[in-house]
Amino acid sequence: MEVEGRKVYTVRGFNSGVARYLNKLPTLWIEGEVTELRRQQRWASVFFTLKDPEDGATLPVQMPRGQFDALELGLAEGERVHVFGRAELYEQRGELRLKALTVERFGLGAHLAALDRLKRKLAAEGLFDESRKRALPRFPHLIGLVTGNDAAAKRDVLTHIVQRFPPANVLVAETYVQGPRAAAAIATAIGDLCARGADVIVLARGGGSFEDLLPFSDERVVRAVAGCAVPLVSAVGHEQDTPLCDLAADVRASTPTAAARLVVPDLAELRERLERIRDALHRNARLAGDRSAQRLATNRERLQRAPLLALERRRARLDTAHARLGALSPLAVLDRGYAIVHRGDAVVRAASEVATGDAIDVRVAEGSFGATVG
Repeated sequence: MEVEGRKVYTVRGFNSGVARYLNKLPTLWIEGEVTELRRQQRWASVFFTLKDPEDGATLPVQMPRGQFDALELGLAEGERVHVFGRAELYEQRGELRLKALTVERFGLGAHLAALDRLKRKLAAEGLFDESRKRALPRFPHLIGLVTGNDAAAKRDVLTHIVQRFPPANVLVAETYVQGPRAAAAIATAIGDLCARGADVIVLARGGGSFEDLLPFSDERVVRAVAGCAVPLVSAVGHEQDTPLCDLAADVRASTPTAAARLVVPDLAELRERLERIRDALHRNARLAGDRSAQRLATNRERLQRAPLLALERRRARLDTAHARLGALSPLAVLDRGYAIVHRGDAVVRAASEVATGDAIDVRVAEGSFGATVG
């Protein structure tokens, strides 16, 4: 529209014109680091920001959610990517952004994609299953240690093992722990230690860059760890590092120092525990002796009283029997004023058994006398 001889555009008109111009630009590839990744299930699009790692310049990116999900990239903050798309203007707010048509990992991202594919493959085979994990031996006879030839990790593991359990026997297999030859060397060292009689193995390496730790995610190493004949502790990198060998190992230690605490007991703690057990045994032995002595004293007292008690019981029974017999004795009846009458040798039980003039004998409590029936 014309205003005082000037060509004046509305905001909407200006934005629409710029948007039409941008639509004429060709599609192109842009490289940057992923930041501010935002995705919601209810949103039709996925949003993130591309950041230039050199000077921090940023560019908003929008991509249809269906296309983004179909790529199955699993992008994380800080990954470097190549984005293919064209510039567009969000007219309502006048914001420039890149409408992405596809995304590909670049550099480190390619490694991450390859590792993710390997991780899914090995997980499908069951190499990371918890049911495969074995318990570490309580008192290992021979500890195998796979580490670099002059690594601080080797020193940390050996120092802490000796400090905790001086009698421990450690067999060290020094090998490459980074570079193209490391994976094969590590896998071979694990097999050699098993063959030489180790009953637990520690795989140790200190921290390093992502590329430095790649050998510990190599398929050969992961399979060697999973197929190890004895329990294996993975102590690779720092706590935030998670190479694939950690997932296949029986136990993961956050640091090499932590691995030493896992594979051997603390001798000082064992001695303290033995002292406590010995003291408890002594106390229990004394208590058992005291209880036995008390039982013996009680039994002796019972044995001493037993004959007297038996004699008293027998005497009481005799007295009872004597009383019963006395009560049944004819003499006891005579004492109550009764008499026994004999005619000859026969006891007279009825008056009809005698006649007038018969001679009878009468026995009373205090003697007897003769009489004639009148």
